[in-house]
Parts: sequence; C-alpha cells; structure tokens
Amino acid sequence: MTGASEPVEADPGALTTGPLGVEPVATGHPGVDAALARLEELDGVPAEAHVPVYEDVHQRLVDTLAALDQE
Repeated sequence: MTGASEPVEADPGALTTGPLGVEPVATGHPGVDAALARLEELDGVPAEAHVPVYEDVHQRLVDTLAALDQE
C-alpha cells in the first residue's frame, strides 16, 4: 500500500463546496471500509485536492482485490 494516507488540507483561498451528505455503507471487509472512509475527507475540499485521495483509494481497493486472489 502507499503511504498517502495523510489528511487532506483545503487551500484557504480556493473555492470549496459543502458536504454531499452521503453516508458510506459498511461492506464488512476492513480493507474496503478503510479505503472508502478516506473519501469522507473530501467534503468541503476543492476538487483539485481530490486526485491524490482518489488515487490512494483506488490503490487500496486494487491491493485488496489482489490479496483476495492470493487466498
């Protein structure tokens, strides 16, 4: 896994949006739930800050799927 799990910080000068109000639904798989939890950090953060979080979530999900193939 990558070390890109640092919290996302908003640029105070950038335009922000409000929370979407979408609650994540637990899947019961710890790896998937942890990856999806990272998406909650994006509420109110400018879109240009979303890319590294999306990339991290994607990599976590890829790693989880790869681990399932090895079981």
